[in-house]
Amino acid sequence: MYRLSDRNRAIGEMFSSIAPRYDFLNRLLSLGTDRRWRREAVGCIEPKRGGVHLDVATGTADVALEIFRQKGTGAFVAGVDISPGMMRIGRKKGARAGLAGRLAFVQAPGEALPFRDDAFDSASIAFGIRNVVDRERGLREMCRVVKPGGRVVVLEFSQPDSALFGILYRFYFTRVLPRLGGLISRRSAYTYLPGSVQDFHPPAEFAEMLRKAGCDPVTFRPLSRGIVTLYIGVKGRLAA
Repeated sequence: MYRLSDRNRAIGEMFSSIAPRYDFLNRLLSLGTDRRWRREAVGCIEPKRGGVHLDVATGTADVALEIFRQKGTGAFVAGVDISPGMMRIGRKKGARAGLAGRLAFVQAPGEALPFRDDAFDSASIAFGIRNVVDRERGLREMCRVVKPGGRVVVLEFSQPDSALFGILYRFYFTRVLPRLGGLISRRSAYTYLPGSVQDFHPPAEFAEMLRKAGCDPVTFRPLSRGIVTLYIGVKGRLAA
């Protein structure tokens, strides 16, 4: 049994505290680009239509709703998060979209997913793996619950390779973004964000972590000049 650490609880409480303004700030601070990033991530998920999918750190359900847009209402999505405040908003969005019975929410940490082995066609996590305290365990859990041959898709912030663009990006991310976020929501959350990105693994290192968790092959590619990286892992098939 996995016990929530103090850090797990603190992260869940922080996201609940900013939940009412979370979607608005995502659009504002990314200039709307976050929607395109999520579309690209969901576009990598199989099957192309329908399927049973898991979205970890689902938050306000933006990725879950994008899955339905691309896969159709014949799909089923389970959204998992440790923040009840974020999921409360996600439930309302799902209800407005008429997805009752097709979109379910479960409060649980990424390190202990309450699902059987091989239960899902895919598992995704967007901008949430940084907040999973035990990342290796979280990735193993995502791989565990996906069927052999299914995909594990991770979308996460990264740091641009370009020297000049990197300087501009880091100035915005560490100086401008926390102030803008603090004007509208809880500033400490938007101070936490750049620090957690700076401490995150380089793309090649994280891809290897995903491979060790049970996915092979693993591919990754930068989006928006390296601001974000999209990782796609395929769970190894069982030997015949």
